[in-house]
Amino acid sequence: MKEDDAACDFAAAFEKALACLPSGYLDGCYDGEPWNATLRRSADGRRVWLFARALKQTDIVSFNLYRTRRGGTLLKPCEMSSAKVVAFVIGFKPSVKC
Repeated sequence: MKEDDAACDFAAAFEKALACLPSGYLDGCYDGEPWNATLRRSADGRRVWLFARALKQTDIVSFNLYRTRRGGTLLKPCEMSSAKVVAFVIGFKPSVKC
């Protein structure tokens, strides 16, 4: 598999996982630890905002995702790597007790 193919698969997994998360407040599990998150979507669906906090640690995940008029997306993590954001969204399981 080429590197570009792997990046496309990762992006598709992120989009699918994000689409499955309901808007609002969420309790759940990530990497074997309890987390809570708040997910908001704009009325037109062009902006997604997430803030999540580990309950037993000091770790957070926060980002804005913008959907462009041309059909692209812009992921804007808040003071963290895109890889951390993508891994969290793919791995976060809402309403699961750890």
